[in-house]
Amino acid sequence: MMKVLVSDNLGEAGIELFKQAEGIDVDVKTGLKPDELKAIIADYDALVIRSATKVTAEILAAASRLKVVGRAGIGLDNVDIQAATKQGVIVMNTPGGNVVTTAEHAISLMLSLTRNIPQGTATLKAGKWEKKNLQGREICDKILGVIGFGKIGSIVADRARGLKMRVIVYDPFVNRELIEKAGFEYVSLEQLYAISDYVTVHVPKLKDTIGFLNKSAFDQMKDGVMIINCARGGIVEEADLYDAIKSGKVAGAALDVFATEPPGQSPLMELDRLICTPHLGASTQEAQTNVAVAIAEQIIDYLQNGTIRNAVNVPSVTGDLLKKLGPFLSLGDQIGKLQSQMIHGPLTEVVIEFAGDFQGMDISPVGTAALKGLLAPYVKDDVNFVNARIIALERGIRVTETISGESEDYVNLITVRAVTSEMTNTVSGTIFGKKDSRIVRINSFRLEMIPKGHLALIYNIDRPGSIGEIGTTLGKHQINIGRMQVGQEEAGNRNIIFLCTDTPIPAHVIDELRSLPSVKSAIPLEF
Repeated sequence: MMKVLVSDNLGEAGIELFKQAEGIDVDVKTGLKPDELKAIIADYDALVIRSATKVTAEILAAASRLKVVGRAGIGLDNVDIQAATKQGVIVMNTPGGNVVTTAEHAISLMLSLTRNIPQGTATLKAGKWEKKNLQGREICDKILGVIGFGKIGSIVADRARGLKMRVIVYDPFVNRELIEKAGFEYVSLEQLYAISDYVTVHVPKLKDTIGFLNKSAFDQMKDGVMIINCARGGIVEEADLYDAIKSGKVAGAALDVFATEPPGQSPLMELDRLICTPHLGASTQEAQTNVAVAIAEQIIDYLQNGTIRNAVNVPSVTGDLLKKLGPFLSLGDQIGKLQSQMIHGPLTEVVIEFAGDFQGMDISPVGTAALKGLLAPYVKDDVNFVNARIIALERGIRVTETISGESEDYVNLITVRAVTSEMTNTVSGTIFGKKDSRIVRINSFRLEMIPKGHLALIYNIDRPGSIGEIGTTLGKHQINIGRMQVGQEEAGNRNIIFLCTDTPIPAHVIDELRSLPSVKSAIPLEF
């Protein structure tokens, strides 16, 4: 008998599916403290969660029977995916189950903010009649700036168009043609800030998007703009938003998410021009039923038949093939991640080339792994082995694969060429021994780079003393170089240097490296 533990509140429809499934026993135990979960998790083959349960490396280490973790929803910030993968635990989510709900909530907040509905309700219940003080505005013909044209952002844009708003869109990772084909105006971020009456943000929470809407952004916006955030807490810099509302630059804001949840005694809560909800974007009966049923069906199908759907850390392949493909999947993912940190501009094409001996294996999952690694930073919560190619298609990215039985220098070689509206970047990698990944070519540079840890990619002029200047600069800031790999341009006078450091290199040190006379560019990388 397979045992499933449901540790967070799950729609009853999902619970019933587990109860009816043959060979499966389900326990519902919500509100467990970490120590309590750790004490019982060894008894279960599957764990079903939402956002409350934290699936840490410590919990996973105690889960000796655990085969799969299923999230009824999209976000997986509460799951240590790397630890789960090392332990062979599949991590699934349910992308798409609550996108309409979240988009509708953003529209609802915009309307409520515009017409002062929460304030009107509160004052009327307090026995006041403040009709004159709560005058609103019309949204018809106003300009809505949508930052992020993914699944949720595109639905918000569509609903706003139905309200007769003028919708403008900024997304540096979606082709302009795709946005315009959908009937919306593609603009630069500066244009969006300058003319929008409302700004709604729909981007994943990443290193580059934390504090995305900050003082600098607010200063570029027109006076009286209104801000909506139903994406992730921390994308809007709350202290800067407070100052912008107090000064009158921002006429009001509607937040469903916060940097810390619950937000506690935040100064924002003192402002009349802020309306907010406790992360209700996905909280509708329909959405919760959808994700509960979806995750129950996925886990049941896996436990009974071995079928993997919507997994974020493994492709849909048999166990035997997965064991053989493992090193190549890791290499493909690493090449994709490297590409994502090197390119700029909207992706238009990805070419994946396989050369050499792959022992007759079906290597299509490796191409998917590369695509997933490339797209993940832009659509973090959505992209997985199942939908990576679909997401690329939706974003107008052409994906092609070629296979050749010959490789000049290596037993096998995987090459990914990423084409954007601004550049073309090529990265090749291979497997040394049985499982050791190496990046062996970047554009016209040959090298042998281990794609792990905190790295910096530096292009510099090949002259005496240039590498010493780099080492001296890092040493001055107490940053230790763990390893260094240098590649030379096939025909030219430049080097490419990969530095692996014990700690991430801070932004101001990267800027200092860029200022060195011999350094042409410096890019921080994380794997």
